[in-house]
Amino acid sequence: MHKADNHHHEVSGTNLGLAILLNTGITLAEATGGIISGSIALMSDAAHNFSDVISLIISWFANRLSKREATERQTFGFRRSEILAAFINSATLIIISVIIIIEAIQRLMNPAPPSANLMIWLAIASIFVNGLSALFIRRDSRNNMNMRSAYLHLFGDMLTSIAVLTGGFAIKYLGWTWTDPVFSLAIAVYLLWLSRGIIRSSLRIIMQFTPEEIDIRKIAGEIEEIPGVKNIHHVHVWQINDHDLMFEAHADMSEDINMSGFENILEEIKSILGKNGINHSTIQPEFSVDDKKQIIY
Repeated sequence: MHKADNHHHEVSGTNLGLAILLNTGITLAEATGGIISGSIALMSDAAHNFSDVISLIISWFANRLSKREATERQTFGFRRSEILAAFINSATLIIISVIIIIEAIQRLMNPAPPSANLMIWLAIASIFVNGLSALFIRRDSRNNMNMRSAYLHLFGDMLTSIAVLTGGFAIKYLGWTWTDPVFSLAIAVYLLWLSRGIIRSSLRIIMQFTPEEIDIRKIAGEIEEIPGVKNIHHVHVWQINDHDLMFEAHADMSEDINMSGFENILEEIKSILGKNGINHSTIQPEFSVDDKKQIIY
């Protein structure tokens, strides 16, 4: 097994903790305000804020798990825990969006004018809290799918609060009570669109699909150009987390070489894999082995 030296950005647990506290407070405030004012947009924003709290807690816990050392029972440690967290966070975002859509349609069919003033003030508070929380983890989100899913929860909720604020002004000054459910629908559709990329990426990693940027046949062709390598077959490429790509294959040698000769070939193979972003590899050398030489088997 070959392992390249990687220096990954460390996620700040303190920033996550502050974001959790801020969002817990605004969730309670918006839920109370939504019940008092009768605003479905405010209630949907509170529900999304609650999902932010859950997603941040999941992200914090997953990040702690991912730092545990590998053992004989968990040979990769818990590195995939952050991918699971990203998947869960994205899935909850989709579920909440569907609930918001149902509630908004019901409100359109049975209008009930909400309290505009409460909507406005709580939306302003939510914009501030979510904007500040998003800033706390923005840097961490650039290189970590888990943190990116939490960041999208926060950023999406900040935009949701802006929509609620706009709806509050429209109700107060123009009397457009329909803006509350219509904006809720727009928010929900946006959240669905926002979450699709991460849930797709995290699911691909969980299912151990070949990363989209990896061209297996191209890599195999480059390896087969190395003198002494006759064929590369039984190839598997998968991803453990955002950074660690794994490669395993059988290498059919053209001659019955000794181990030191294979080590020289192996260094060339590692060089090719490294250029393609693969930092872990297991290569099984073969000579005159009677098996299927298919690249994927």
